[in-house]
Amino acid sequence: MSKFLLSLTAGLAAAAALAVPARAAPNCAGPASDTWINVTVSGVRNAHGLIAVTLYADDSRRFLVKNGSLYVGRVPAAAPETRMCLFVPGPGVYALAVYHDEDASQTINRGGVLGIPTEGFGFSNDPPTIASLPAFRSVRLHIGKTNLATRITLKYP
Repeated sequence: MSKFLLSLTAGLAAAAALAVPARAAPNCAGPASDTWINVTVSGVRNAHGLIAVTLYADDSRRFLVKNGSLYVGRVPAAAPETRMCLFVPGPGVYALAVYHDEDASQTINRGGVLGIPTEGFGFSNDPPTIASLPAFRSVRLHIGKTNLATRITLKYP
């Protein structure tokens, strides 16, 4: 094949690749982007209410504070495991906090003087949460490309 034909074929292939639409993103929660993560929440004790997954930027000062998250994705709860897809703004480092909103109130229920959650909760990387909330560094999750997966196990009080 001549250099002209090879060059023409390569050029047509490149043009065709540009004309093909990007792979369609799945039905994910949050503002649409080209990057998403598949989240499996395990240890869900019942199918009541919602599973809420909160996405935080890589900023320890905004972690678990009012209005500190990027957004919250919610899906109907399924026991013993709930799967969902969550858009993220782009590749980078984030943190995830999850809770089982059993009464679908769209807020985590708390009780007692200390305000301890009364609904199941968990965090990216499944850090221990027996005596206190996890340190931000223990929940940081690197999402280097789209369509990765992570698993978070709920802990109930």
